[in-house]
Amino acid sequence: MDVSISSLFVILLAPLAANLPFFNERIFALIPLSSGTKAAKPFWVRLLELLALYGLVGCLAHVLEANIGNTFSQGWEFYAVTACMFLVLAYPGYVLRYLKKHR
Repeated sequence: MDVSISSLFVILLAPLAANLPFFNERIFALIPLSSGTKAAKPFWVRLLELLALYGLVGCLAHVLEANIGNTFSQGWEFYAVTACMFLVLAYPGYVLRYLKKHR
C-alpha cells in the first residue's frame, strides 16, 4: 500500500470507528448486550468501546506506517492530541444518540 492510500484509509476509518458505539446497541456491532431484551447500552460501555476502538485504529495506523517504512517514536503529546481528535470525531454520534429529540 502506498502512503496516500494508507493515510486515506486511516482518515476514513477513524470517524466510522468513533461513531460506531453510538449507532448500535451491540458491543463492537457484533456481540448482543443481553439476549431477548432490547435494553439500551449504558454510557460507560459506550465509552469503553470508544477507548478500545481508539486503540484498534491506532494499532492499525502503526502497522500501516511500519509497512511503508520506519515508524516514528511518539510521546504522550501525540496520544493526548489523537485521543482528543477521536473524541471530536465521535461528537456527531453522541449528538444523535443523546441530544437529538427522538419523536
